[in-house]
Amino acid sequence: MNRLTLVLSTALAPIAWGTTYLVTTDLLPAGHPLFAGLLRSLPAGLLAVLISRRLPHGSWWWKSLALGALNIGAFFPLLFLAAERLPGGVAAAVAGAQPLIVLALGALVLHERIRPLTAAAAAVGAGGVALVVLGPAAELDLWGILAALGGVTATGVGMILTKRWGRPIGVGPVSYAGWQLSAGGLLLLPLTLIVEGVPATIDGGAALGYLWLATAGGIVAYTLWFRGVQQLPVIAPGLLALLSPIVATVLGVLISGERFTPLQATGFVLTLGALVLGQLVSRPKPPQGRNTQVTAAPSLTAPR
Repeated sequence: MNRLTLVLSTALAPIAWGTTYLVTTDLLPAGHPLFAGLLRSLPAGLLAVLISRRLPHGSWWWKSLALGALNIGAFFPLLFLAAERLPGGVAAAVAGAQPLIVLALGALVLHERIRPLTAAAAAVGAGGVALVVLGPAAELDLWGILAALGGVTATGVGMILTKRWGRPIGVGPVSYAGWQLSAGGLLLLPLTLIVEGVPATIDGGAALGYLWLATAGGIVAYTLWFRGVQQLPVIAPGLLALLSPIVATVLGVLISGERFTPLQATGFVLTLGALVLGQLVSRPKPPQGRNTQVTAAPSLTAPR
């Protein structure tokens, strides 16, 4: 697969995630972010494991649990909580900080050199997203902001560990995504039952919303995303994540009738420019790189 195809297929994941805010506010029962995260992760994860017939092996049991906790178990409920407490696409504004978080963690953990153009792309992208989603009438709920910040930080750490640990030899991206979705869903299960329980009513619209989040926003998106994280330089998918708030805002304009101001248009252009610049200045690792490549799982034999 060439670089452009890999970038475009990876970009489909944050595009799908950008629909989460509209689906949550318009279709799902309010007050059940844990339940939404559970239905988005566990059924799809178990189905992926069943289809691929692959289970973790050796150290990948605890690695899958750790990655599932960060990318799924912590991120999903915080995402839905932020979407419920913050109006429109405001919850997505904090997501603009993720490239900066990933850039810093990449330097600390992966020892990747921070290039000035890469840092500039991350900063411009964050500023562009803020201009897009933060209007003068935006209502900033403290707990919603903290939930959104906690969610992008958890996925930022998960992205770095995904890059560092790679994927076991012989294990496909569907199995790999299924491990994490299952692990995160199993962590959410007891918490959901204790704290929230099941919504009193789930109508047809809610059922459709849960199905969309579990398929397009769950197993499909995460399969493409983890493959991109492992094969692209770490900042490349970090910047692609900015597509999520952009898509959320565009859907708000097209479907919810939200107005698109000249200031938002400026932010839109800046964000897209940062995305393009980030992909141009980042270069993929050579095949003989460190243990961050897809096939490099040190001292691990492919599960049989």
